Amino acid sequence: MRHSVNATRTPRDKWIEQGLQALAAGGPDAVRVEALAKRLRVTKGGFYGAFPDRDALLEAMLDAWERESTDEVMDRVEREGGDPRTKIQRAGVLTFSSDRLLPIDLAIRDWARRDAAVAERLRRVDNRRMALLREMIGTFCFDADEVEARSLLAFCVAIGEHFLVADHGDRTRAQVLVRAADLLLNRPLKTTATDPAR
Repeated sequence: MRHSVNATRTPRDKWIEQGLQALAAGGPDAVRVEALAKRLRVTKGGFYGAFPDRDALLEAMLDAWERESTDEVMDRVEREGGDPRTKIQRAGVLTFSSDRLLPIDLAIRDWARRDAAVAERLRRVDNRRMALLREMIGTFCFDADEVEARSLLAFCVAIGEHFLVADHGDRTRAQVLVRAADLLLNRPLKTTATDPAR
């Protein structure tokens, strides 16, 4: 296998992306310079042309995740428009149903349990997400306590459903999530004889 010895051939963003993939698959301990270099098919020395050390890479990875999961998600939600309920659902889908962002988000949540600096970063991201929920839910719900409760429940459903393994009787998880979204977003509930969840 040929290895590149020129660090300029492996831009910082490629190291960051490989680091995020390793984080999603195995947590922060899986982010090892030698393993990343092997995946990128470059020498380990090339890493030090992009970063002074592993800690700098981890910080850059957190920066990239924060930017992608807040700024970029919110920009896209605004750009694509729609009513507040549509915007909430789009933000949730982009963040918590994404094959890319969801595994990274869950890995960072686990990492934050053991690292105060990562926990502080996660708090900042979650506060921005909660602010969006409050703003959107506040357009159709006018009691501040209820807005906060609905925002919390919506966020907990978005994250928690990925950990829940319970069955839902004769309903699918997708059906129950649709009903939960209807309740949280104050949409009229439709019940038909043929679809127990609607």
